[in-house]
Parts: sequence; structure tokens; C-alpha cells
Amino acid sequence: MQQQILTVVSNRRLCGNIFEMKLDGCAPCKAGQFVNLELEGLFLRRPISVCDWDNGTLTLDYRVVGKGTELMSRMIPGEKIDTLVTLGNGFDSSVECSSAVLVGGGIGLAPLFLLAKELLARGRKVTVVAGFKTGDEVFNEDLFKSVGADFIVATEDGSRGCKGFVTDAIRESGVLCDYIFACGPMPMMKALCAATDAPAQLSLEERMGCGFGICMGCTCKTTLGAKRVCKDGPVFKREEITW
Repeated sequence: MQQQILTVVSNRRLCGNIFEMKLDGCAPCKAGQFVNLELEGLFLRRPISVCDWDNGTLTLDYRVVGKGTELMSRMIPGEKIDTLVTLGNGFDSSVECSSAVLVGGGIGLAPLFLLAKELLARGRKVTVVAGFKTGDEVFNEDLFKSVGADFIVATEDGSRGCKGFVTDAIRESGVLCDYIFACGPMPMMKALCAATDAPAQLSLEERMGCGFGICMGCTCKTTLGAKRVCKDGPVFKREEITW
């Protein structure tokens, strides 16, 4: 963990309530890690997954869902943010596999972009399966395709791609799942593990207080005992999760 004062260099609306924020001057981040932002007037920092790290610029995709992210959406270039960086364990992209399937539910898609780049650099075939409620919520499709990943969309209302959930899209597409990496709501990941038997790494979404393991507020039960999502995770192997 490092504490740094970062500068906002871009904050623009991408799609629906999805925004992109770029901050420069921070340490390199690993796919699946997150940052914790100190926002004016709020007691607790706000944890946001890292979407990308490239050429000294940190990219965050986030959806406005509360007071913290609403404050973020109004920040302008040049503003400074006290930020804790390189938090969490992140994904292990060194695992042996020839074909990796990256499954994202809603904004859970955001931290999978840096992972896709890491896997592609290792010579893995990467297929992204992204689930949304409607087609209007789909984001970053062109971004994933630009680096060489296949992109499959599932929407609950059928307005884009496969009608249904990510499990339906995986089944209908016949995509080969040598290894699965996923981030999204727990019901999605539970259904994913029930529908497939491939080894998997799952990034859990949890409310965090401190973000680095001191407050114990994000403790969850696992097959290995109580674990802190912010410190011991947020990424766990599928066999560690207690559903």
C-alpha cells in the first residue's frame, strides 16, 4: 500500500452512468487491485477497482450509486485526491491455461480490462462475457476488442447479445472455459460456479471501511476461515468461497 496525492487528468462520461477517471503519478497496479479515494466531506474513503494502468496513468471506471461516486463525477482536471494505491491481492494471471474466460457483471467488468491485457501478453486466448440488465448499460466493448479479446454480451431484456445471464451466454456460445476469472454480484458468481467446473478466481464485491485490513469490517467466511476481503482478497479461488 502506498499513499499518494494524485491529479485528475480526465473525468468523462462514457455510457449511461459510467465514467472514466484518469490520475497520474501513482505506482503500477496489478489487475484486480483497487484504490481508496479520500473525498471531501466523507468520513470513509471510497474503494474503486483499477481498470487500467498505462504510461503513468491510472484509469478507473465507476458507476454513480451514492454520495461518494456522485462527488467523483463532479471532479475536474487539475483537482487533487489523497489516494491509497496498490490495495488488495489482485488476480494471478500466471496460471496455466490456453483459453481464459473473463466474466463481468455490470460495473464488475471494469477491473477485467487490465487482466485481459496481462493474459494476452502471456499468449492466452481471452474471451470476455459481460452481463448487463439492458443494452444501454454495455460499456468498454470496443476497448476489450482493441487489445485482441473476444467480447460476448448478455442482457436480461435481450436488447443486446444473448437474452439472459452470463451463464446463458457461455452455454449458447460454446466458449471453451479452461480457466475463469470473474467479478460481479455474488448471485452471478454462485450461478457461474454451479454451471461450470473450470478452475476460477473470483473478485468479491464488499463494503470496506479502511481498505487495508485494520477495521475487519469486510470480513467474510471462507473454507479457510474468516478472511478480510480488502486485504486477503478481493480475489479468492472458487474453492475458498463459502456460498
